[in-house]
Amino acid sequence: MDTIPSGSATVPVTVGGHDLDLFTYKPADYSDGPLILVFHGVLRNAEEYRDHARGMGDRFRALIVAPRFPEDRFPIPSYQLGGLLIDGEVQPRSRWTWELIPQMVREVRRREGRPDLPYYLIGHSGGGQFLIRLSGFTPTEARRIVVSNPGTYLFPARDHDYPYGFGGLPDGLADDSVLKRFLEQPITLYLAMNDTERDEHFDQTPPAERQGATRWERGNNAYKAAHELAQKRGWKCNWRLVSVPGVGHDHQLMFDHETCREALFGPEFPSSTKASD
Repeated sequence: MDTIPSGSATVPVTVGGHDLDLFTYKPADYSDGPLILVFHGVLRNAEEYRDHARGMGDRFRALIVAPRFPEDRFPIPSYQLGGLLIDGEVQPRSRWTWELIPQMVREVRRREGRPDLPYYLIGHSGGGQFLIRLSGFTPTEARRIVVSNPGTYLFPARDHDYPYGFGGLPDGLADDSVLKRFLEQPITLYLAMNDTERDEHFDQTPPAERQGATRWERGNNAYKAAHELAQKRGWKCNWRLVSVPGVGHDHQLMFDHETCREALFGPEFPSSTKASD
């Protein structure tokens, strides 16, 4: 069996007709730990994200997999925005980039010989955008979806047009059942309290500015909107908020921070993910 090797490696895979590279890290003592998929931002630097996630692998005895989505094949509408809407047209589900993630998980499970391998998703910046929108439209078996410091969000509202909310989409992609399922997703908004710089990658269009003036503000507003809608409708909301003091827009510091454990696993986490004393 073509098992993922120990240490750092590059594993080419074909999923959904796409040839992709998975940058992986398997701790030397890895045995029955979880899988953590790590999603890069606008720089498409999946190898660096894998390297900076090695600490998570060691602390949580987890298999790290960081897929790379090359910009020439997955530009912003296909990566950060998931491929749902291209040139104003809703695409068939089979063409959504989010749909590659369950297939990717199945491939890793096959290679590891663990068909029930539990997995978690974490994405920073553009990777966080990818995951918050995935959560709205593509079912997964992820135990937790950690959305860290994205520039914009999919708000659980139809008065924000897509990709900022569900407005303008067909009823089957925007009705109450879709919003309810979105709020039920196991989402953690993992936010840096000092992520307040409006840099060159920061979306400053009017629809984005409706969400807030900074990444920190937009994340808090998204969290508030989700819980207010759930309370108003009597729905369940599984969204959590984990704030990180003293950190700005830096994925490595977010991954290394002690609160990353809570973001992924919550206050009560499986014993198999506990770091050694």
